[in-house]
Amino acid sequence: MDGRRTVRQFSTDPAPEQVVRDAIACAATAPSGAHQQPWTFVLVKDADVRRRIRAAAEEEERVSYEGRLGEEWLAALRPLGTDAVKPHLTDAPHLIVVFQQRHRLGEDGSKRKHYYVDESVGIAVGMLLSALHLSGLAALVHTPSPMRFLREVLGRPANEKAFAVIPVGYPAEDCEVPALTRKSLDQVLVEV
Repeated sequence: MDGRRTVRQFSTDPAPEQVVRDAIACAATAPSGAHQQPWTFVLVKDADVRRRIRAAAEEEERVSYEGRLGEEWLAALRPLGTDAVKPHLTDAPHLIVVFQQRHRLGEDGSKRKHYYVDESVGIAVGMLLSALHLSGLAALVHTPSPMRFLREVLGRPANEKAFAVIPVGYPAEDCEVPALTRKSLDQVLVEV
């Protein structure tokens, strides 16, 4: 797992869809609060829908990079080389949009609250990223902010809120991954 890296430049070469579907199936086995499984994984295949997602994401990102983020946040992003242009949303052969469900809608329109939604969906996304990596695919967790446009573009119900956009595929031949170092175990582990 130490070899897993976030990739921002993807090859447009196809990647096996069944592997992506299997990784989503793996993620759907994640533990969840009260076993409510408060997630939806949308595998976006339609090229026009992906272009619409990219255009909307880049518009939100432009606003963010031009002032909404603040200087401290922008400084933290600089070593990663990110900006408002997001070709990964259309270049990667697969695009998964993960939604969290704050509540379930009954057939009669009633609402049933879900518990530990952020934690549950976060665990599922971690399992998704691990499954993709162990299958030989690269991924990026992209979180344009705000993400309301995703529910609209993808026609998701009002009880779902976008959690992450995950392009999946193979790294581009000229892909650059920043030389980052992870904290050592003694920096993150406390034994009592």
